[in-house]
Amino acid sequence: MKTSLAPSYCRRMGTGILLVALADFLFYGQPVGITVFLFAVLLAAAVVAMHPAALSNGRVWLKPVALLAALLPLIENVSPLSVLVAVLALAVFALSLAALLRAGLARIANQLCVFLLAAPFRFARDFLRWRKVARQLERPRIRLAAIAVWVMPLTLGVVFLALFGAANPIIEHWLSLIDLYALLERVEVGRLVFWLIVLAGVWAFLRPRLPRFPSRIKRVATAAPAARPPRTTAEDIIFGKAAILRALIVFNALFAVQTVLDAAYLWGGAALPDGLTYAAYAHRGAYPLVLTALLAASFVLAALRPDSETSHDPLIRRLVYLWVAQNIVLVVSSILRLDLYVDVYALTYLRIAAFVWMGLVATGLALIIARIALAKSSEWLFSANLLTLSATLYVCCFVNFAALIANYNVDHSYEMTGQGVPLDSWYVNSLGASALPALDRFIDHQSASVANNPDFRQLVAVRHAGEGSYRAVLNYWRAWTFRDWRLLRALDKRGPLANPAVTEPYAPGR
Repeated sequence: MKTSLAPSYCRRMGTGILLVALADFLFYGQPVGITVFLFAVLLAAAVVAMHPAALSNGRVWLKPVALLAALLPLIENVSPLSVLVAVLALAVFALSLAALLRAGLARIANQLCVFLLAAPFRFARDFLRWRKVARQLERPRIRLAAIAVWVMPLTLGVVFLALFGAANPIIEHWLSLIDLYALLERVEVGRLVFWLIVLAGVWAFLRPRLPRFPSRIKRVATAAPAARPPRTTAEDIIFGKAAILRALIVFNALFAVQTVLDAAYLWGGAALPDGLTYAAYAHRGAYPLVLTALLAASFVLAALRPDSETSHDPLIRRLVYLWVAQNIVLVVSSILRLDLYVDVYALTYLRIAAFVWMGLVATGLALIIARIALAKSSEWLFSANLLTLSATLYVCCFVNFAALIANYNVDHSYEMTGQGVPLDSWYVNSLGASALPALDRFIDHQSASVANNPDFRQLVAVRHAGEGSYRAVLNYWRAWTFRDWRLLRALDKRGPLANPAVTEPYAPGR
């Protein structure tokens, strides 16, 4: 390492310490909200400051614009998903400014995985390496001289400060406010751990590097001895062209049976066997069928590798098209099954995740057909699936799933429609403040008939207490999000509940 690198380490270290102090002010012991977006923007600005040469590119403005688009979900709402999107975007941004980002979604995804796995250990490695080089470059005399040059300035500085304190009452007052014992008491172990975690996290973006082990593995692989001449083995026979052809015929026949059964019972309205309800039929098949589709996709990818003998056989290609099409129908059937189950047992986070996952599986199967038909590579298929997944997760950041679940469960409950299952009002209340509008509709609808019910009165009291706690948290500007701002406006415009005798409506500031 060259000695010219030392200033860059010092500059990064100073920037990292400033970011740690900022994170302490924004996050430690505070509610999270718009502060996550602000910290991400400041971290991005610090990354730009570490790579000023990157600003010479005429199209450099595209990178901040793309980063800002990826950070927008943090303004809408702070959730694990929006934070994940922001971290990935910041990693891409840092690697691109450092000229380490490759072309192609598949390669970028591989780099991101390696970068994020190594990120927690980057600071410790760089710090130890920097100290090792510093010890090699410095002589004992130079070290003593570096310390000695600070003796006089610091000594005289303390003297001058004491004199100023004696001459100026304001400075004397400032000095009297410094309580070293109080400062030591404020140092907490948890806070120190928080500082170290933040410093290790921001350091990975301030000095983005990729571990060298992938390149070493590649060099070892290329240096390996030449492979022996190919010969026919038992594996070639078991997984050869003839075996794959027979497997596709059997698989298509089995899937056809399942497709016909679903068409008869789910779509055709055929009567189920005695003791079996549509909800049970739907629930038992929703998730196993998706697993079946994933296994089928894995088989297709293994059987029809690009430039393999099976990939050029017309009959095998047609059978694969038919089988994948049946798998897509199978996934659609799983979605219908889950929809039937939701109609009976209401909506939850896991069931929404299942809907999204099934849609992604169906899209992935369609992309497999496209890869085979267009003779694309496996890297193209991976990139297309990664792009689909990224777009889906980005859109999900803006969806208020808590409000979606609450509105659906209230609007389809037995109390509101006269059919279905009774509303699990306590589950709806546990969804948080986003469920308050839906819960208010339920309370207004029920207040005339069950106003004196103890459970109902307790629900109304818990609902008002929840809004009070929610408003109290949002009194801190750090907790602001665009979603909370919209919800507060809706709550402020809402009038009192239908039966104010049950409990007094919550009023801000009460």
